[in-house]
Amino acid sequence: MSKDDKIEVEGKILKSLPGAIFEVQLPEEFSNMVIRAYVSGKMQKHLIRLIPGDTVTVELTPYDLSRGRITFRKPNANAPVRTPGSTPYRR
Repeated sequence: MSKDDKIEVEGKILKSLPGAIFEVQLPEEFSNMVIRAYVSGKMQKHLIRLIPGDTVTVELTPYDLSRGRITFRKPNANAPVRTPGSTPYRR
């Protein structure tokens, strides 16, 4: 299996499960199927947080369409913007 065999599709996170697993609802082309997906290593490394309602890009293999890997989180237009100096610090 090569990288070209991957299927990339957008979905919406429905629920967070233990162990950094998420339930993701796929679009109408996949008949609104709900799959389980895990977060890719780069997203874990850069501490990208995911919450229910986020729109994400999921990679699927043609061998098992019920599991996938979350590779990208789309920016939400309604989310508040965090400035670098706005984090409270401890004394």
